[in-house]
Amino acid sequence: MAKYVYLFNEGNKEMKNLLGGKGSNLAEMTKIGLPVPQGFTVSTFACTNYYDNNESISDDIINQIFQSMQRLEKITNKKFGDPNKPLLVSVRSGARASMPGMMDTVLNLGINDEVCEGLAKLTNNPRFAYDTYRRFIQMFADVVMGYPKASFERFFDHIKSEKKVKDDSELTADDMKDVVKAFKENYLKIAGKSFPLDPKEQLIDAIKAVFKSWNNERANVYRRINNIPYLWGTAVNVQEMVYGNMGLESGSGVAFTRNPSTGEDEIYGEYIINSQGEDVVAGIRTPQPISKLKKQMPEVFEEFIKIAKTLENHYHDMQDMEFTIENRKLYMLQTRNGKRTARAAIKIAVDLFNEGKITKEEAIMQVNPNQLDALLHPAFSNDSLQNNKEITTGLAASPGAATGKIYFTAEDILNAHQRGEKDLILARLETSPEDIEGMNIANGIITIRGGMTSHAAVVARGMGKCAICGSEELILNENNKTITTKDNQLIKEGDYLSLDGSTGKVYLGLLETTTALLSNDFKTFMSWVDEIRDLEIRVNADLPRDAKVAKEFGAEGIGLCRTEHMFFEESRIFSFRKMILSNNTEDRKKALKEILSYQIKDFEGLFRCMSTYPVIIRYLDPPLHEFLPKEETEINLLAKELKININDLKARITELTELNPMMGHRGCRIAITYPEITIMQTKAIITAALNITKEGKEVHPELMIPLIGDKNELKYLTDIIKKEADELIKNANINLKYLIGTMIEIPRAALLADEIAEYADFFSFGTNDLTQMTYGFSRDDAGKFLTEYYKKQIFEFDPFEIIDKNGVGKLIEIATNKGRKINPNLEIGICGEHGGEPSSIEFCYQIGMNYVSCSPYRVPVAKLASAQAKIKKQ
Repeated sequence: MAKYVYLFNEGNKEMKNLLGGKGSNLAEMTKIGLPVPQGFTVSTFACTNYYDNNESISDDIINQIFQSMQRLEKITNKKFGDPNKPLLVSVRSGARASMPGMMDTVLNLGINDEVCEGLAKLTNNPRFAYDTYRRFIQMFADVVMGYPKASFERFFDHIKSEKKVKDDSELTADDMKDVVKAFKENYLKIAGKSFPLDPKEQLIDAIKAVFKSWNNERANVYRRINNIPYLWGTAVNVQEMVYGNMGLESGSGVAFTRNPSTGEDEIYGEYIINSQGEDVVAGIRTPQPISKLKKQMPEVFEEFIKIAKTLENHYHDMQDMEFTIENRKLYMLQTRNGKRTARAAIKIAVDLFNEGKITKEEAIMQVNPNQLDALLHPAFSNDSLQNNKEITTGLAASPGAATGKIYFTAEDILNAHQRGEKDLILARLETSPEDIEGMNIANGIITIRGGMTSHAAVVARGMGKCAICGSEELILNENNKTITTKDNQLIKEGDYLSLDGSTGKVYLGLLETTTALLSNDFKTFMSWVDEIRDLEIRVNADLPRDAKVAKEFGAEGIGLCRTEHMFFEESRIFSFRKMILSNNTEDRKKALKEILSYQIKDFEGLFRCMSTYPVIIRYLDPPLHEFLPKEETEINLLAKELKININDLKARITELTELNPMMGHRGCRIAITYPEITIMQTKAIITAALNITKEGKEVHPELMIPLIGDKNELKYLTDIIKKEADELIKNANINLKYLIGTMIEIPRAALLADEIAEYADFFSFGTNDLTQMTYGFSRDDAGKFLTEYYKKQIFEFDPFEIIDKNGVGKLIEIATNKGRKINPNLEIGICGEHGGEPSSIEFCYQIGMNYVSCSPYRVPVAKLASAQAKIKKQ
């Protein structure tokens, strides 16, 4: 028979997967002799069994629960449901990963009319007994039955008002009796039946409610944000109640062994006299700082400090503790590794190492890579956030904080910038490559459509700009240049808007920002990361400015330069459009010649910045119609400049426009159709590399052909590139080495990687397109239906954010193995957005990639994730 229930004295901290974090830590505190109210844990396996069993608890598990209750009765010398020796319990969730506040808790369970009377006589404190009873009725109704909490609060507030008191603690025993009576009557009215008085019924219903809360909306969202699998389930901890609400020598509190905001080595916490834990969390009463306990109950304070130090030394990490004092006796209800800010996380890790408590490897494992984002970008001040309410929440597409006047086109942003306006926000339904100049000038970007890998998100992350995408609650009118909120507030061009790209929250008005400053602790910590990791971290960068930022963060080369972004500057877009609209090869070559000098200068800047490191430059990828104007005024202007008939121009634009551009005439298909484009770009890359070599700098160009699906495509273009490159190198009489490779972004290319590897020096997985082509999803539109997939548990995570290891990951593994079978020295990396996501980086490390490439501000995140991947594998 499978074991589903464990007493606290049967477990330890290594049993987290089975007992959950809370249960395993309660067992561990019991094991090391700390004052822990005893109890038992219904395991995570029982939770998965509950869902497998059509959301019902099996008879076997119920029997084990009541057998454990009998054993708990012997340990406590109390009896569940007995008014003479009443044993009340708390019922709390506890998943293996900490999910504070996401699931449910019930306190004081096991009380009924008789037990309440018995508790009053036993303690000689009827006020305490009825206070405990009213708390249980309200919590059971709210958490277990789902009845509105506010309906009970109304009665409570009415009685306080009637008695002319503000604080709960001012109510008398008789007042509390009246509250209990009112609560039971309210329960009967809502439920249509009396409040359940059988403690056993209460217990099973509460355990079911905790299991059920694993699947509530807030828990599902939290799991998705923090990459916690649904299949883990939650454990349930049933623990003897100790009472902080017994009077002025009792209380409850929460404390941290170090300051969770700053990381300072000081006890940080609060407590409330004559209260239960829910009072501290709910903010019903104003708590006292933990330091005041030293005066109020010095012996309790000293014991607490001793326990806090014991726990931090035992777990080798800052601890978040819950405690209760019952008649001057201290009990520990919980400990866990405490949540902390990014700055505190770095300081605590470095300090614990310097104190000799942890190794460098342990310090590295203590910091969540995603937290580093918050250190690298500006943020809104706490005061400004408290004084402003968000108008909507979209997708947190690119971190940081931005505030400024709102404009609705890239052209308007440019004009405002030329007028001397500095703080600007670009608002679009969705961005396209032609918005690049406006995006570059803007402080932040907000789009109504699009997901985490949309054009706006990808480009903003590359630029280090704050961006919020998928703000679908807002209505953007491009013609009127307005935004309407869900509350019918009208935001006009020139109004101030503030964007928090780290949370996705949008605020009306001008919010104060704080500048990101990197501490010496951060530099020390990242030096340890570099000592340990062996996966290269490159950057996706199109401009020397972005490459410079990334290099300062420790990037070891460029993993993706998207050349198309270079063509959108006002000074060169005309020549590029002239090339697209040319009717013959000769005219195209003339137009390309105008662009050549710009491209050489662009690549020189990248090579100079990344000297000694590899620089991967991708040939032109997007379909050509994306470079052509869409607005009537722009079309008229272009026709005039090109001296062609406007109707002929419109016809040509229509002809080039594709119904499904992501799978159309793009990537290597453009290069094959118009090889003169490839020749021009090759000439620009190699010439730039030769020029920088002449400056005495070491250059490693890598030329990447996008969207290959067949070896013959790659062979055809490789021959053209080699011919042009080798001739330039020969004429320069310089020993310049270069690589030619391809992006693997079509499933067919992954499956035929052995054939493609015959002509490739490197593979770079473009996981954005590989994901959408594998799934058949549009990354810009998938957000419209993926929410339903999450709700219905078809998907747990967004495959555009985290590599789908079972599908897309399998293709990557196949391609890696097949490619290296033909060419053991094949360089393999990833340049999609997954290259900056920690769990995806771990996958890349596990299958033997040489590098990952990410946006500039994700470089420290990727470095830390790669170091953690190596430590886990050791």
